[in-house]
Amino acid sequence: MMVVKQIDVQNVMTKSSLPVGGYSVNPYVGCPHACKYCYASFMKRFTGHTEPWGTFLDVKNWKPITNPHRYDRQRIVIGSVTDGYNPYEEEFRRTRHLLEELQGTNAEIMICTKSDLVLRDLDLLKQFRKVTVSWSVNTLDEQFRADMDQAVSIERRLRAMKQVYDAGLRTVCFISPIFPGITDVKAIIEEVKDYADLIWLENLNLRGQFKKCIMEYIQEKYPSLFTLYDEIYNQKRLDYWKSLEAEISTYAAQQNLPYRVNDLPYGRSEKGKPVLVNYFYHEKIKRNRT
Repeated sequence: MMVVKQIDVQNVMTKSSLPVGGYSVNPYVGCPHACKYCYASFMKRFTGHTEPWGTFLDVKNWKPITNPHRYDRQRIVIGSVTDGYNPYEEEFRRTRHLLEELQGTNAEIMICTKSDLVLRDLDLLKQFRKVTVSWSVNTLDEQFRADMDQAVSIERRLRAMKQVYDAGLRTVCFISPIFPGITDVKAIIEEVKDYADLIWLENLNLRGQFKKCIMEYIQEKYPSLFTLYDEIYNQKRLDYWKSLEAEISTYAAQQNLPYRVNDLPYGRSEKGKPVLVNYFYHEKIKRNRT
């Protein structure tokens, strides 16, 4: 059962600590998608919520943005620790309200979602000079998807991605998190390459309260992979990620796909030639490289 309440906040804009910079906007606290691997579940420590992650949602009401042009040429990321297009957005329209407040500015809008509800707001998104819409897709297997999250199906996400791409907006397929031995990265790339401008790749990083949950799930549903997960997440071995990184780099070269590391190039890509961006470099991998 979802616990939904409305809360008043002074400001919905937060200076972002994300690599993409700019501002971070989360129109909600919590997320009903209830992803088992969600790093944002740490937010409970700061909000006072005792309910399980995925069972509560605070709907933010903020004071009007009186000077939207202060965000001109700023990147605004919507949905860093929630999904601005979760199912309750259809009723509360907080994300749409934000886009309405920012109309007429030169802000760069970046949306991170697992939903197709974003299609509702194409009319507003088309008014911005720079827009990127990113969908998280880490499997083509609907059963595995259903085991991991309560968001819309992969089929609906991909259909929405194509519609947004065809509408002339930049799209991203965020293959994240990559589950070792389960996520077929190349199959996803082949599926989306004709309607994605960028494909971001990020490894599964198990930490905090959800590590135990994921490890138990692997042991139950994918017992043949448990030794691999134990090596990666308990023994801290990097072999798998190094091997996958080399494999994807070679694949990109063979397919003549642009390949970057820790980069965020802007612009539309040549159709069928999305830019692959490797974000495997979590802190431990960075430290190992140095």
